[in-house]
Amino acid sequence: MPSFRDSRTVPQSPEAMFALVADVERYPEFLPLCESLKIRRRAQSGEGVETLVADMGVGYKSIRENFTSRVTLDRPRLKILVEYVDGPFRYLENRWTFRPIEGGGCTVDFYITYEFKSFALKLLMGALFDKAFARFADAFVARAASIYGKGGPLTAPV
Repeated sequence: MPSFRDSRTVPQSPEAMFALVADVERYPEFLPLCESLKIRRRAQSGEGVETLVADMGVGYKSIRENFTSRVTLDRPRLKILVEYVDGPFRYLENRWTFRPIEGGGCTVDFYITYEFKSFALKLLMGALFDKAFARFADAFVARAASIYGKGGPLTAPV
């Protein structure tokens, strides 16, 4: 199964980066290939964990696909888990973790693994997705610098 892993050290706090990644509705503004994102459902637990069900539309040139995923935003543990629900994949899961580093800033770890249902779609989209994932980390780092500044806040915006 294809997978991609990236780890970046950024000047922003773990809480600020968590907030940026958790703001999924803004993805179409800056994330490569992401054309639309709609939240179907939100559910809060009493422990600071929120679960979303979201539809994402991705596209490149004449290729368009939509898929649904469940996103678990675990603010107390600074972790985000995305699990596939429906669409062109056989399997998709990605995980984000945000770890503080001494002296400020944090390390952002991103991991995704996926498999397309259709062999034809795998051939058509596989190489494109691999390149896009490599650009995703850059897009989030650039978004953080744009929103928080290059030095970044010590805490997330309220």
